[in-house]
Amino acid sequence: MNYAVVGAFVLVLGSVLIAGVLWLASGGAFRQSYDLYRAVEDESVSGLNVNAPVKFNGVEVGKVQEIKLDQGNPDRVNLLFAIERGTPIKVDTIAVLKTQGLTGIAYVELSGGARDAPLLRATKGSRYPLITTKPSLSARLENVLTTVLSKLDSTSTNISSFLSQKNQEAFSSALADVAALTRTLAARRDELDAVMADAARTLDNAAQASAQIGPVIERIGRGADAIEKMGGEVARTSAGAGKTVEAVGADVQRFTAETLPELERLLGELSVLSTSLRSLIEQTERDPRGLLFGRKPVPAGPGE
Repeated sequence: MNYAVVGAFVLVLGSVLIAGVLWLASGGAFRQSYDLYRAVEDESVSGLNVNAPVKFNGVEVGKVQEIKLDQGNPDRVNLLFAIERGTPIKVDTIAVLKTQGLTGIAYVELSGGARDAPLLRATKGSRYPLITTKPSLSARLENVLTTVLSKLDSTSTNISSFLSQKNQEAFSSALADVAALTRTLAARRDELDAVMADAARTLDNAAQASAQIGPVIERIGRGADAIEKMGGEVARTSAGAGKTVEAVGADVQRFTAETLPELERLLGELSVLSTSLRSLIEQTERDPRGLLFGRKPVPAGPGE
């Protein structure tokens, strides 16, 4: 009976010890709470494994809990981070893939986060907050090298095209033409010197002619000023003549309106007077006595 009690006690004590060890190994009372965050990488995550460290400014604050390929876009990789609760993950925090030395083992480096920036929260319809990512150093170098290699390839193609057999033959022909021209110029150096001397004399004569033309141009300018002044005087005279013509026209119109009717009446009266004088002259010629004794009454006709 005592052996059974001792055996049971040993079993219970062993179980308690094993449970305590497991509890302590799992963190026990000092176990840290974690928050889950999501990130999306547009590049290869080669070298990054589950449980790879997540560091914030070089301090380890969590682990990579899950790595999955995006089913809708195979060029993207979804990452899930377990980060210690209380870590200041803010809306402007950036996640970048980095490697540890020459081993090629990758980890996630978090940086950024302004002091007054709000904490990162999950948006509506999203299960976890999404941390913004940017290309890693290796990805940026790869892009730069790709661009440089592309430009080098294009440059090499252009150089090869420039140094083609056809262009080489044309270049050789051009060099031969230049050599022939040089020999020709050397053979006719004396003639060229004479031509240069003639050109120098021509330039001197042109300079002298220019100096003589200067006063002529000045006189032409003064003549043009005088012509312009005369034109102004003629314009003013024309304006005065126009005003005079307008005044004469007004006077003629007034004469026509006021004097012509009087003149017409005078001419009518002169016409009547002329008719009366003509009648008087005719009567006097017929009977001059009538001018002294007056006209005799006309005798009454038969039956009057």
